[in-house]
Amino acid sequence: MHEVLVLGAGMVSRPMVEYLLEHSFSVTLADQYIYKADRILNKHPKGKSAYLDANNENSVDQLVSNADLVVSLLPFSFHPMVMRSCLHHKKNMVTTSYMKPVMKEMAPKLKAAGIIMLNEIGVDPGIDHMSAKRIIDKIHVEGGEIIDFYSFCGALPSPEAINNPFNYRFTWSPKGVLMAGKNKATYKMNNEIKEVNSMDLFKDIRLIAFNGIGEMEVYPNRNSLEYGELYHIPEAETVFRGTIRYPGWCEIMDQMKRLNLFSEDKIDVTGKTYGQLMAGLIGEDSSDHIKSKLADYLSVSEHSQIISALEFAGFFTDLTIAADTQTLFDITSDLMINKMLLSKSEKDMVLLMHCFKYKSADGKLHHIRSTLQEFGNEKNTAVARTVALPAAIAVRMILEKRINLSGAFIPNIPEIYNPIMDELETWGIKMEEVFDLNEAGISEC
Repeated sequence: MHEVLVLGAGMVSRPMVEYLLEHSFSVTLADQYIYKADRILNKHPKGKSAYLDANNENSVDQLVSNADLVVSLLPFSFHPMVMRSCLHHKKNMVTTSYMKPVMKEMAPKLKAAGIIMLNEIGVDPGIDHMSAKRIIDKIHVEGGEIIDFYSFCGALPSPEAINNPFNYRFTWSPKGVLMAGKNKATYKMNNEIKEVNSMDLFKDIRLIAFNGIGEMEVYPNRNSLEYGELYHIPEAETVFRGTIRYPGWCEIMDQMKRLNLFSEDKIDVTGKTYGQLMAGLIGEDSSDHIKSKLADYLSVSEHSQIISALEFAGFFTDLTIAADTQTLFDITSDLMINKMLLSKSEKDMVLLMHCFKYKSADGKLHHIRSTLQEFGNEKNTAVARTVALPAAIAVRMILEKRINLSGAFIPNIPEIYNPIMDELETWGIKMEEVFDLNEAGISEC
């Protein structure tokens, strides 16, 4: 019987553990809080919890030595340490995180040891890679060329769970969501490289439509150019990856950046109220009538979405800010987290869309739109399912020798993406494709 070690009993571990136990694998779930692991394992006869000190390499090494395959659901900064242990003990490894250069550099040693380290096998990254590459490879095999490639993804509350002016609820790491909005972005559009600095990120938006959901916003996501290389589409004139949000989010984030509310510089807030803080940010001495003062400062209506959002978060109150608060980012993220976490009784949603424009071997132009809409249920969130199930299926296929590779990989090759995508469809996680079907004869984004 194969023994799988899962490191981390966080929010996405449950669907993975359940899948592996259902397929008769023995699972050791290790976490610094054993009660979390016990709760997920629920006394299953093939499940075992273990204490994990992720900062202690010897502790990790001991756990790894007893496994046949290791899944690291820890923050990516821990993956190199886990990888070293897996290499030492010749154990296969799976993560849902981005493959960092330090891990890629270990590929020759992994190959020599006859083991695989499969990274980026979640939803984004993961299902996005597999679903896009499956279409791209088919086009290439048939002699076609990619002209434009767009890929959009978002982890969101389902429409009925929207209850605030931000049109957003946190469905995964709240601080991670806000930190991602501080990135710069690079993409290629009509053979021209576009560089977007952090301050302008939320000004560069596009609108897309999802059936049953409606119009959504998209802003650029980090470095899209890397995906031209990962997906082997050097011929593409456009390569653009973006993050999906409900309408209004981008304008609110843009105005909050203007107010410097995501700054990580140290500040002194001793004795200040939130209203006084906001007054200081716009050069006012008093927090009296702060709403109207801020509206004038931003040149917006007092009833605008940004003013309503900041009021909802609590920026205009007379409550005193905690004395140990160190940065505006901490203040902003703490206020938003306090008001905007999705409760366990509410559903989340994952949206994924790829749009392709390509030229077939006969010279004709075609368009494909491929979409995924996944909703959470009473048992697991959509994020947890779409992150954990691809990884769990990969674990099973590696141990059953249905994926029989050695080295460092992401799921952008047929040997990996075909069997995993096929099984995901049996779980209801399926990309829906539309080919050249709208009134203009195309299905562009």
